[in-house]
Amino acid sequence: MNIVITGANRGLGYELTRAAVQRGHKVIAGMRSPQSERKLLELGEVYPGQVVAVELDVTQEEQISRLAQKLQDEQIIVDAVINNAGILLARGVTIEELPLDDIVRTFEINLFGPMMVVKHLLPLMPSGSEGARAILNISSEAGSITNAHGGDYPYAISKTAMNMFSKQIQKYLKGRGIRSYAIHPGWIKTDMGGEKAPGDPVENANHILEVLELKKDIASDVFFMNFKGEPMAI
Repeated sequence: MNIVITGANRGLGYELTRAAVQRGHKVIAGMRSPQSERKLLELGEVYPGQVVAVELDVTQEEQISRLAQKLQDEQIIVDAVINNAGILLARGVTIEELPLDDIVRTFEINLFGPMMVVKHLLPLMPSGSEGARAILNISSEAGSITNAHGGDYPYAISKTAMNMFSKQIQKYLKGRGIRSYAIHPGWIKTDMGGEKAPGDPVENANHILEVLELKKDIASDVFFMNFKGEPMAI
């Protein structure tokens, strides 16, 4: 598979990239400053030809469009998109003190970015057979309306919107053999998750790749799930 992963330079994004190339896939690894990411360069040396680091700030539609044009010019088919890039701002801030700028910035990265990525890369994803291709949007249990815990307003609400977008795309792509899921990756030890997180990003990344590889039994109407492919409350 040719897989485009955003935010591929650290945390879950890096582990998804590493898991993908270990499984034999090719990753177009998007990040804001690819030249400075030594870990990805080293990964590319271990797996020659399987890691292509590209400049991709998901808030810059021109960059996304440029990547899409480059892939089209090189006649590269995109088999999967993993919208992983995300941000967590204003954690624990009350609604009375919540800065509007943090809400806007969060939505630019967590929602508008993935929407623009799908907008420009979907034309490079021809219809597949039996769901061979997929759009995986990294969401969060925080985006569940049913289980809303209060707080983390920008992050939680942006993930709720991400879930809705994933469902809309699933409906839009029905019959084209392209799946669309919103996936809760678990509370994992990353810069965002913190050291107290119980989950292992390496293990959970591999579970997510199994969802991508059709190795999980997922009902056709499910669109919001955890990293193991298990349905979650909307």
